[in-house]
Amino acid sequence: MAAVMKALDSLEIGVCLRVNRLSRKEFIRKFFAVVSKLGDVWFWLAMGVILLVRDGVAALPTVAHLTVTAGIGILIYRILKEKLVRERPFITSGEIFCAAAPLDKYSFPSGHTLHAVSFTIMLAAVEPSLIFITLPFAVLVALSRVVLGLHYPSDVLVGAAIGAALASASVSLL
Repeated sequence: MAAVMKALDSLEIGVCLRVNRLSRKEFIRKFFAVVSKLGDVWFWLAMGVILLVRDGVAALPTVAHLTVTAGIGILIYRILKEKLVRERPFITSGEIFCAAAPLDKYSFPSGHTLHAVSFTIMLAAVEPSLIFITLPFAVLVALSRVVLGLHYPSDVLVGAAIGAALASASVSLL
């Protein structure tokens, strides 16, 4: 599997370099750093709080469901990262500027994107009007990972695919 990851690195490094150049502009770097930080958990917690404030106790099952699904997502991406051991782009190439502190050493798949897509789909299922907030935010989270030099595009795409599959399975249980 290491050979596959190295081949992907070679294919994607050019895209990473081009997208990462955006982070050399202070405004863009700071903007995406904030997006990324909010994507850690804060934005999604806020969505849960909004549901709880709006619906009270009736929102507890939905918030609990979102929380359990997030936990499963964490388990999935941690196992994959430990098994696939793909180093982050800024580690692989000294030309890539690391514009935000990574949460861990490995990049494949993107946990931020996995959760952004997963939460967006699940929240859309219970409150479709939130998609106008969550979908643009999820796209920005995914983009932030490459702009900040933390992920390759395939890390983000696979994270999104896992998040969509996880959310689809989760929504079927609602």
